[in-house]
Amino acid sequence: MKEKKKYWTLFLSVMQLSAFTFGGGFVIIPLMRKKVVEKLHWLDEQEMLDLTAIAQSSPGAIAVNASILVGYRVAGVPGALLTVAGTILPPLVIIAVISMFYTAFRDNVFVGMAMNGMLAAVAAVICDVVLSMGRTVLQDRKLLYAGLMAGCFLASEWFQVNILLLLVVCGAAGAADVLHERRKERLA
Repeated sequence: MKEKKKYWTLFLSVMQLSAFTFGGGFVIIPLMRKKVVEKLHWLDEQEMLDLTAIAQSSPGAIAVNASILVGYRVAGVPGALLTVAGTILPPLVIIAVISMFYTAFRDNVFVGMAMNGMLAAVAAVICDVVLSMGRTVLQDRKLLYAGLMAGCFLASEWFQVNILLLLVVCGAAGAADVLHERRKERLA
């Protein structure tokens, strides 16, 4: 019975997040973190940060990737399947309904104003993600990761460096750091 409740809670949590979150994966991630880390205590902060990094670097929609990883971590393969269904179902239904009334929505002034308002809210949520995740990186006092974070921002914004190159460099730096830490632990 306890497992059944966990599955149900997992499914409803991601479905609720998916149904009421506008702006894509970068908006759903902080809300998912609040739910699974702060409220349900299924993951700790570092696990969520790691899962977010994996979700971002994996092909596909970040919200779906993150939900798969969280679902798998919390309840194995059934959890991953439930979270995928919970994440995909609301947008699928919403888009199906909107597509039936597309021309009416497209030209409606109020819908346009609502979309512009959502853009501002999405920008605020993305800033919150950057600040909260950046704070976590800085609290760990890892100069390598703080430097990578600042360097990636500068390279992307000011020098228009391709994001794939940044991902490869960061992945290599992270892998080198992990290997260095493990080697240091073995020698200690």
